[in-house]
Amino acid sequence: MVPLIRSPQQVVVVPVDPARLEVGDIVLARVAGTVYLHLVWSVNLAGKRVQISNNRGHVNGWTSHDRVFGICVAVDGVTRSGAAGKAADSADSS
Repeated sequence: MVPLIRSPQQVVVVPVDPARLEVGDIVLARVAGTVYLHLVWSVNLAGKRVQISNNRGHVNGWTSHDRVFGICVAVDGVTRSGAAGKAADSADSS
């Protein structure tokens, strides 16, 4: 399998409202002291955390909402479907 995002592809990451995350979103998150761009594998809204993995099914672990910094909204200028409406500021735009 190949990565969803390859070097040197350009990505656009915006602040995210973690409560809006869904399986399949790509997030910028801190896990074990390092910040990664990873796939959301599972969501635990009650526990305010997400499980992240790579696209090959290797689960990296759970991380809390306060360690999820952003969501990938575009790769090489192509908008990622499903990312719309999840930016932190979109929750305040009503």
